[in-house]
Amino acid sequence: MALRPLDFLIALSVPMIWGLGFVFAKGAIAHFPPILLIALRFTVTALALVWFVRAPVHLFGQIFVIALVSATIQYSMTFTALRYLDASTAGLVVQLETPLLVLMGWLVLGDRPSLRKQIGIAVSFAGVVLMTGDAKLQAAWQWLALFILGLVIWSFGQILVRKLGEVGGFTLVAWVSAFAAPQLFLTSWALERDQIEAVLAADWRIWGTVVYLGLVMTALGYGLWYHLLGRYPVSQVGPFLLLIPVATLAGGILLLGERASAEVLLGGAVIIAGVGFILVERKRPIPPPP
Repeated sequence: MALRPLDFLIALSVPMIWGLGFVFAKGAIAHFPPILLIALRFTVTALALVWFVRAPVHLFGQIFVIALVSATIQYSMTFTALRYLDASTAGLVVQLETPLLVLMGWLVLGDRPSLRKQIGIAVSFAGVVLMTGDAKLQAAWQWLALFILGLVIWSFGQILVRKLGEVGGFTLVAWVSAFAAPQLFLTSWALERDQIEAVLAADWRIWGTVVYLGLVMTALGYGLWYHLLGRYPVSQVGPFLLLIPVATLAGGILLLGERASAEVLLGGAVIIAGVGFILVERKRPIPPPP
């Protein structure tokens, strides 16, 4: 079934919303400590959503663990690394979420990927190897490694979500955010400093970024995405997510003045090709009736 015109526009808007989130977050991290920024982001999301969804009290224990893994630990790693990486680079590397999720499903759930997906995984990681030829990334290799480790943690968190069973998308986003926010505030208090000074000195642009991350990137972005998943198969809407690095790269260049090297662009293109190989399934021909 072809996408309706409005759904086609929604499918284009989701990667733009998520891709620009890296660009705006990169600017805000220059002011806020990164873990504090994420704590504020999830606070905004929780306050916007928890009033409108039912509290799944019987799942609170599992949701607490999911928030700890896929939000607190993961974002503490990736956004700390983002402070030292270009937003455009992060937007390209984050595409590894797809092959890592397939690998995690194989290791934890025993969902063996097809040969086509295995080739896509190998191609994606070859793209990361190509990107490390960039001199700037060679100097920041530990932050690139931390960013990728955060993506590994994210993929494990998604396995926990899958084991959770049927839970409404907005319900899950709302209550993961509600549990993640205090966890992240405690993590920020333990690992960062000068939080109060940063909050008091933030201007309207910084707070606007927090609102964008909490309301637009998280609440609206995931709401639109779950709308698409409710109407169309993943194989049909998933390839639209390959536009995320395009939005991040353009935003990094136009808004942050970043310049991506040839190694980063080539490696990013290879990563996207590998992810595309995973997402876009080859249609088998239908045999003619006898």
